[in-house]
Order: sequence, then structure tokens, then C-alpha cells
Amino acid sequence: MPASADLGADLVRLMGCPDLASRRWIWEQYDSQVGADTLQKSGGDAAVVRLHGTRKALAISTDCTPRYCYADPYEGGKQAVAETYRNISAVGATPLAITNCLNFANPQRPEIMAQIVEALRGMGDACRALDYPIVSGNVSLYNESKATGGGSAILPTPAIGGVGLMQDHSAMATIRFKAEGEAIFVIGQSNGHLGQSLWLRELHGREDGAPPPVDLAKERAHAEFVRQLVTEGKVTAVHDVSDGGLLVALAEMALAGGIGCTVEEIGDHFTAFGEDQARYVVTSANAQTIQAAGIPMTRIGTTGGSAILGPGFSVELATLREANEAFFRDWMAV
Repeated sequence: MPASADLGADLVRLMGCPDLASRRWIWEQYDSQVGADTLQKSGGDAAVVRLHGTRKALAISTDCTPRYCYADPYEGGKQAVAETYRNISAVGATPLAITNCLNFANPQRPEIMAQIVEALRGMGDACRALDYPIVSGNVSLYNESKATGGGSAILPTPAIGGVGLMQDHSAMATIRFKAEGEAIFVIGQSNGHLGQSLWLRELHGREDGAPPPVDLAKERAHAEFVRQLVTEGKVTAVHDVSDGGLLVALAEMALAGGIGCTVEEIGDHFTAFGEDQARYVVTSANAQTIQAAGIPMTRIGTTGGSAILGPGFSVELATLREANEAFFRDWMAV
């Protein structure tokens, strides 16, 4: 696999792809402030809605990565559950339960039935390990054309909707960089897993390899640690690392806050765009207050400026924002 000549150019390409493009054009089409209870709108890890008359709030997230489920339905089913768990934890809420919509092609074909069985097995293992039960759901099957052999079948898509409870919404975390000069940490292990990654598909036109493995014990431990940091007010921003990897997560945080960053620990395409699971990016105004307690945690940089800077690359936020906003804007000819 050839190394990237310019990580910054790769980042711009990724931020403009349909999977990562801003959905702002979509969610601005409807009233997202009904009852003035919405505390966190679309664009972050989870939506947050307050509960009247209390300090409590609900955190809500939906997710699934169909390319993972196609490559390995068992790991893909685990990952779909684990990512909603991470998203809810990232805002500071405790995940409670999930619903699902099991979208698959024709189950009368053995390979499709195998996808269903293995995805459900992965979902079940994840729910038990994370104490995150399924309380409702529905099924949508036969999602393919009548072409011989089901040539236009959808990818297996067990979509997961998760909900969590926040005891005090004043401690809610967001993905936005809040100020310049804050320390940036990665919680979790970065091994540079590029199988089934967006980088591999978008930059090299390949959909190869196994998806990243999901270690459910680490997912739970890292999420509990992040929720503790948020509740105790020790972090100023939190974002889980998912599609596109670490450099994409940093770009999303920078764009949300309008503040750039300098990173020292991203040296190649593996560390920049690997999609290893059970990871979060957090920032802190006082790095000494964060105790890892056996959790892998690495300081990778500092917030500040109007660009994302790293070893051998520099990308202005204005360039990233244009790439990120352009897809739906131009596609819908707004």
C-alpha cells in the first residue's frame, strides 16, 4: 500500500466524501428546537434533549457501518452497538438501551441469512458485554432488485438507535474545541487498522481486508472513564474516533469550534486514518488533572490557530469547511 505524500490533501478529500460530509443542509430543513428542549443538535456525537423540571437529559444516537457488516457481519454487528455506546458516553450520558432496524436483502438466499445470523450474534454479544439491552426493534428484508442473484442487494445494515441518561445536563460535553492552548489526548490504543477504512476506499478505490476488531471490555472501560472525566468537569471537549480515523475526528472538532490544532503524534496514514475502535479524543485546560488509571492515553497535540498542522502537512480550516459543506449543497443545487 503506497504511503500518502500529503496527509493534509487526503484529509480534505475525506472530509468532502458523502460519508463524512456535513448534514447541515438536511437537519436545517426541520425544527430541531421543538419545546426549546434541545441542548445539543445534529453534528455532534449524540443529540441531547432536556427533561422538563429536572437537571436530567436524554442522549440519543443512531449508527451502523454497513461496509464493516458486509466484510464481517459478526464484528460489524458488535461495532454498530458499540459505536452508539461510545457516542452516548462521549456527551457524558450513561447508555441505557437500544432499538434497531435490521435492514437486509433476501433472507431466502443462504449468504444473506448468514449475514443476519452473524450480525445478530455480534449485536447480542455487545449488548450483554455493555449491559445495553435491546428493548424494541423492527425488520426490513428483501431490500434488493429482482436482478438475477440479487446483484443490487443493499449492504447488511443493522441500524442501531441508542438512548442514555444524563443526570445533570450542565456537565454535558460537546465535540467543539473551546479555547486555544488546551492539551489534546487520545484515549485508547491506535494500531493503525486500515482494513475497510474510508481512507482505503476513497483514496485508493479499495474495499479490502477485515474491519477493525471490537474489544467489548475495552469499549466499556474506556467509555466509563470518559463519562467520569465529563462528569467531573476535567475535559472541555470529547469526540469518539470512528469513520476516517483520528485526523478526521480532530478536523470535526476543529470545525465545530472554529479553532485549529497542532498535532505531533500523527506521522503516517496508519496513525492518521486507521479506524481502531474504543477510542476518544479529549481536550483539557489542565492536563495534569487527567489520570488514565490504566487506560491507554496519549497526549498528541495542542489546540490553537486557524489550521490543522502536523508533521509535513498543514490544512486551513476554511479549506476543510468548504470541502465538508460542498457535497450536499452542490448535490441539491442550493
